[in-house]
Amino acid sequence: MSLQVVTANRLDDGLVVFLTADGGWSENIDQARVADGKEAGNALLAEASVPELDIIIVGPYLIEVEQQDGGLVPTKYREILRTKGPSVRQDLGYQAG
Repeated sequence: MSLQVVTANRLDDGLVVFLTADGGWSENIDQARVADGKEAGNALLAEASVPELDIIIVGPYLIEVEQQDGGLVPTKYREILRTKGPSVRQDLGYQAG
């Protein structure tokens, strides 16, 4: 089975965020709630897609992750880039801090 987390973009600043265990949103993928399998992933996505969240986040969707060196790492290159911030401007996004 594949491990999945929900990701979205936060509306107030556009940063990538991940659904956490307490139902909040974090910029840190290691704080994401992990679903194991298709049914658990669909339930997680349903929780992240309630209309009340439309004022906090936009575009929630599932991504596949794997455990590496004690942390979560996306399996797709696109998602790896999203967790690091813009790749063309090193003065923006997560890498600027």
